[in-house]
Amino acid sequence: FILAEALEKANEIQKKGEEEFSIEVQRLVREQKDKLRQGYERKTKQIETQYAIAKSMAINKQRLEKIKARQEVMTKVSEDVKVQLVQVLKAQDKSLKFLTQLILQGLLMLLETEVVIRCRQSDVALVNACLKESTEQYAKTIKAETGATKAVKLTVDNKNFLPPAPVPGKVGPSCLGGVMLYCQDNKISVDNTIDARLNLVMEQAKPAIRGLLFPQ
Repeated sequence: FILAEALEKANEIQKKGEEEFSIEVQRLVREQKDKLRQGYERKTKQIETQYAIAKSMAINKQRLEKIKARQEVMTKVSEDVKVQLVQVLKAQDKSLKFLTQLILQGLLMLLETEVVIRCRQSDVALVNACLKESTEQYAKTIKAETGATKAVKLTVDNKNFLPPAPVPGKVGPSCLGGVMLYCQDNKISVDNTIDARLNLVMEQAKPAIRGLLFPQ
């Protein structure tokens, strides 16, 4: 009887041990599966993240290259226009009329009684030749628009000059021509240089130029 009971007890212990062993094995297998799954998910996310970053960088690089190419074309257009302007303004009669209009526009923006005009040193004689016509047109315009009589005294700055005309291959400040007008001891100014006007026109025309050069 004692032997039988001992054997039964031993069997129970063995069975319980086997059950505990089986449970432990299943637990270890489950843990390993979870670790493998988590590792796989983590690796998958890393790959997806790396792919997304690489894709974003490629798109940004392509966009930057496209913007750079467009800017280079726009700069080329601006440079070509500058060359054409220089050629057109070589004719003194056209240059004289153009400068007169630039001075007049500046005067109408300032509406002052005394104005100093600054130009390129090479244009001093040409600007002096425009003063009489500019002041007369200014007075006529004010009279026609407001009925008031208003005169202006113009003085050409013979000490300070705008930068000289651009020279191919030469680096440094340059000016295509035009004038800058000053009043109130140089506290107020109007930039009516050809460069400023061209930059304004180019900025306003950018959407239209892009549409023509880079249609979608």
